[in-house]
Amino acid sequence: MTNKSNLNNLTKSEEDYLKALFKLLIEDSSDKVGNNQLADYLRVSPASTNNMIKKLKTKKYVVSEKYGKLELTQEGRSVAVRLIRKHRLWETFLYNYLNFSWDEVHDVAEQLEHIKSYKLVDELDRFMDFPKKDPHGELIPNASGEYKVVPKITLSSLSVGDVCKLVSVNDGSVNFLRFVSEIGLALSSEIKVLEIREFDKSIRIGFNDTTETVTRKFADNVFVEKLV
Repeated sequence: MTNKSNLNNLTKSEEDYLKALFKLLIEDSSDKVGNNQLADYLRVSPASTNNMIKKLKTKKYVVSEKYGKLELTQEGRSVAVRLIRKHRLWETFLYNYLNFSWDEVHDVAEQLEHIKSYKLVDELDRFMDFPKKDPHGELIPNASGEYKVVPKITLSSLSVGDVCKLVSVNDGSVNFLRFVSEIGLALSSEIKVLEIREFDKSIRIGFNDTTETVTRKFADNVFVEKLV
């Protein structure tokens, strides 16, 4: 894991950049992540990203490969994984113990993930009996920093007639999570693909004795396990 004294020297913004780079490189399996792609992801200017990457290189959290591709050092990866661990533990705590809905926990956890105390996070994990997944179905890294990348199948990748189970959702948008709840979907919901419309690739799905037509964008952000 990360050297604790080094972690205390990182600013919130520096941590956000490391987590974003990890997300693009590891979770999204991007072949090449450059400054501009990182800037787009964080919705900041390329100039701001260039300045931040210089700082992170100096601190040896980031390196550049040929053609401008950015990579995390082992130290940078450790910081990112610990942030993800804290984020998902706080989401779980807020959801299970403080009556937050799954569309409310993300923004609060974004603030809480920057708390530096290792003991607080480890005791939070122990208090909840070491949960494996957060409210959105994402795996929670353990205290040793083990991060398992699970291949994800999107609802949009299925064909008419396929039956699947909802296993996780993209937690980045409050409006998206709220819509998932409003139409009655939840983790483990069984879904059948009834129709894929040629015009706009919208999908008519059946679940819980009801039907709903969802957009391609929606289906790209719902991750499933194929059953039939």
